[in-house]
Amino acid sequence: MKFVPKVIAASIIACSFYAQADLLEDIQHDGVLKVGTTGDYKPFSYFDGKEYSGYDIDVAKHIAAELGVKLEIVKTSWKNLIPDLDAEKYDIAMGGITRKIQRQLAAEQTQGYMTFGKCFLVANGTEKQFDTIEKVNRPEVKVGVNIGGTNEAFADKYLSKATIIRFDNNLDVPKAVAEGKVDVMVTETPEAQFYQVTDKRLDAVREDNPFTKSQFGYLIQDDEQRLLNTVNFIMDEMKLKGIDKELMKKNHLL
Repeated sequence: MKFVPKVIAASIIACSFYAQADLLEDIQHDGVLKVGTTGDYKPFSYFDGKEYSGYDIDVAKHIAAELGVKLEIVKTSWKNLIPDLDAEKYDIAMGGITRKIQRQLAAEQTQGYMTFGKCFLVANGTEKQFDTIEKVNRPEVKVGVNIGGTNEAFADKYLSKATIIRFDNNLDVPKAVAEGKVDVMVTETPEAQFYQVTDKRLDAVREDNPFTKSQFGYLIQDDEQRLLNTVNFIMDEMKLKGIDKELMKKNHLL
């Protein structure tokens, strides 16, 4: 047997340990699933100052129950979704998160669970004024977006001539539209339809014919394949048993 220096041997052992590290095992061992969410995107994730609610919060509770662990909600922001995930502040990010290649390159993404598209939210009675990109992409039109999300990226790309007003909190954008502080909110079809139903001052534009098509998904720490597979399995079971539809109806998504 050849002599192996202690330093090299220790390094080999350490590397072996980290290679075998498994987030799913850690979650089960600690008895806690940490979920990061913004809490500002109805009807998927909303924090009222006391508790969180929404479709993805209900799904998070279901996943935690399936794993037999407690759920811990961790507050994050759109611009910090990936940085906070990388910093291991939470195990999975949830809350109306768009699946896109930039996020796939930085983390693991689950299967999609809802197809949607970019559309506009405007004040009631102004739908025809703002039903095309061309009508909105003008300097006199004030467009509201949340900082760090795909809505901001869409506005920067397609509405660069408009006056873009950026908000830290996504909940402040529909409020600004209703109060006449901005003309148009760049949003997605589920959110636009939710506000159209719950606030008579607002109307969705192009919700039946959105400008883009995407899917929502969940973000998981990079290289955590077992946790990714397990969450995808739970999502498949939810579809099979109709649990996803029940939760969507509960949260005004159907």
